[in-house]
Amino acid sequence: MPSSDKPQWVCQVCGWIYDETVGDPESGIAPGTRFEDIPDDWMCPECLVTKDDFVLLSV
Repeated sequence: MPSSDKPQWVCQVCGWIYDETVGDPESGIAPGTRFEDIPDDWMCPECLVTKDDFVLLSV
């Protein structure tokens, strides 16, 4: 479950949350990787949409 003071991004299609503190190690994205620094060809691990389908999660 994401919990951090860093920005979190939510997939508008499936609701999966990218937490910059956690990263996405299964996809090769190391913990601490800023969303802006994720490669453009990265896809949501749940529904396979692109970064364009993510929005900043307001807390």
